[in-house]
Amino acid sequence: MKFIEIGIKRMQARFFHVQLALIVGALLLSPVSNAGNHTSGSQSTEAARKQKMERFINDLLKRMTLEEKIGQMNQVGGTFANTGPINPLSDQGKEMREGKIGSVLNLAGVDGIRKIQKVAVEETRLHIPLIFGLDVIHGMKTIFPIPLGEAASWDLSAMERSARIAAIEASAMGVNWTFAPMLDIARDTRWGRIAEGAGEDTYLGVQIAKARVKGFQGDDLSKNNTIAACAKHYAAYGAAIAGRDYNAVDMSEITLRDTYLPPFKAAVDAGAATFMSSFNTLNGVPATANEFLLRKVLKGEWNFNGFVVSDAGAVGELIPHGLAADGIEAARAAANAGLDMDMGSNQFLQNLPDLVRKGLVPEKVIDDAVRRILRIKYELGLFQDPYRYCDEQREKTELLTPEHVAAARDMARKSIVLLKNDYHLLPLKKSIGTLAVIGAMADSQGDMIGCWGGGGDAKDAVSILQGIRSAVSSQTKVLYAKGCEIEANAPEDFTPALDIARQADVVVMTLGESGGMTGEAHSRANINIPGNQEALLKEVIKLGKPVIVLLTNGRPLTISWVADNVPSIVETWFLGSQAGNAIADVLFGDYNPSGKLPVSFPRVLGQVPLCYNELNTGRPLAEHPGDFFRSRYNDVSNDALFPFGFGLSYTTFEYSNLRLSQNVLTKDGKLQVSVDVKNTGYRSGEELVQLYIRDYYASVCQPTRLLKGFKKLAIEPGQTKTVTLTLTPEDLKYHNSKMEWTVEPGKFGVFVGGNSQNTLNEEFVLK
Repeated sequence: MKFIEIGIKRMQARFFHVQLALIVGALLLSPVSNAGNHTSGSQSTEAARKQKMERFINDLLKRMTLEEKIGQMNQVGGTFANTGPINPLSDQGKEMREGKIGSVLNLAGVDGIRKIQKVAVEETRLHIPLIFGLDVIHGMKTIFPIPLGEAASWDLSAMERSARIAAIEASAMGVNWTFAPMLDIARDTRWGRIAEGAGEDTYLGVQIAKARVKGFQGDDLSKNNTIAACAKHYAAYGAAIAGRDYNAVDMSEITLRDTYLPPFKAAVDAGAATFMSSFNTLNGVPATANEFLLRKVLKGEWNFNGFVVSDAGAVGELIPHGLAADGIEAARAAANAGLDMDMGSNQFLQNLPDLVRKGLVPEKVIDDAVRRILRIKYELGLFQDPYRYCDEQREKTELLTPEHVAAARDMARKSIVLLKNDYHLLPLKKSIGTLAVIGAMADSQGDMIGCWGGGGDAKDAVSILQGIRSAVSSQTKVLYAKGCEIEANAPEDFTPALDIARQADVVVMTLGESGGMTGEAHSRANINIPGNQEALLKEVIKLGKPVIVLLTNGRPLTISWVADNVPSIVETWFLGSQAGNAIADVLFGDYNPSGKLPVSFPRVLGQVPLCYNELNTGRPLAEHPGDFFRSRYNDVSNDALFPFGFGLSYTTFEYSNLRLSQNVLTKDGKLQVSVDVKNTGYRSGEELVQLYIRDYYASVCQPTRLLKGFKKLAIEPGQTKTVTLTLTPEDLKYHNSKMEWTVEPGKFGVFVGGNSQNTLNEEFVLK
């Protein structure tokens, strides 16, 4: 109530009617629900709520000076992370007190946020609260697997839960806006930020987009344990040429609309509060000032009502891009194109006032941007209580709780993909005599967190070695040697590692990347296992011991030699706080792995970019024997080493009796696709049944396969279960050459199986 008392004193000292409308009036407003699309109660109640919100915002806009409006469009950086300028209270808070700051990023912790919020709401003319943003990508204090790892679970409810827990913890630390989820489709594994997304497939990316937005925002954005989501990076950032971060993107509008935009449209439909524009140019125009993306598609066709923030410094980067000669031109181009908030470059703050006064940026453009920003602040409940995210008790009790840690372990186990398991080497017995664990990543807690670790602390993470030692029997001897560095260039002494390998019954080797080798600005021209690690593995293999390789990585790596020579390979990604325990659960059979790859593993770098759903050529490999009649490489197979959707289990599954409810689908009908799946092994297990289609003949050529459905089911040994998935004409649509979202009559293929390559096939006709 202290805030109300302060507000009353200010109302008495200043313009009483203004403050009453902004503070007391806001306090009397009913709680609000999710930005954009969530409806609670009757339609009339929701309409009345929105009308009240708009009246409030319009009244506030009328009272704002031009400088105060533009201040809402200005975001500055805090001290929690290093992705933006460090100056939220520059010049002793002068800019903030003048209403020239609307948001702060990279700040977390109730005490610090309360201090800054206090300046904004108690020492400014209009008392407009700040929104505090942070890259909460895969957890805040309890760290979950990197998003690419989570995508390997294909478990939408688990991914929603991980985002929900991240929101609970972030909001408990004062943060009310996350720069997530990242929705970029990525098919070039050189790109470091592939680790932050859902992989190569559009359909899977759409489902994950919806789950993560819902997880962050919940059903009511005004609750103090939900945070505003930010769909990023809009758009096509994952297609950066040569996989080099920040690089240009050039593609057809059909490819853009059919492959790269659907996850963003799904985010809008799920009620995502905000969007972030991407760093890249798209067909020569930077996304930060791309009117086609921002005004025509996002705010026009999709009717997005939230606001768009730039990526860090991107408005100023319009100058080196070559779109703008100076900050004045950069600010004008970005604002007129539809960008609402400038992250960290100060170009809006410095240049928009004069641009508006000169008529080069219409004030209605400013009003629209500010209205969008105020709308999200209203939806978050900040006008009702600007300190709602500053609860010291929550910060003490809602971080790293046992429930959150258990959820992180469960998510981590579900994200593990078994790539190879010859001779049933896995699972190991906990009573094994001597186990050698080798590799620099095995004893590293911090690297388990991976890129964009939020507020995660290395001391709270469980290393692979810790997890193994906790799982084995008291009689088991676990030996450890680092073996070599991750990225060493000079020769290293392998003797200690080879000595313990000779003593072991089984050798577990951790190979791959360190936690900091993927993420923003961490593209790699070579995606092999770095340093001397593969050379060390070859020496260990010579000893004739059973070897298990645990891959730690944020991208697919080229591991053809490993795949040819190692009996068991486990893809572990970077699994977060509970990495070691989750990996041990799989190694020793407490959990039967069920993860499936969300991205193809290339055989060699020359195949990149690689995806399962390519267009056919006029000379398909399978149909022509002659050298000049086949679209192929002469030195390597066309197909992936491990294809999209691939993943083994400790049991085996057999697919049979694929059947369609009918062979003809009408334009208003439904097609039921059923298949029988039998557990032919000796363990209970989960199998992910995947449904793909192909449009054989269309006015715009279609990919050879497209994922259109999936379902995970648990099956007991010897048990057979029937899975039924549904197709409708909507699932068959694509953009034609006129950019019409359409479907054409004709023949379609249906493919069902445990990965994108090994399937049962049927056909139907759309009439």
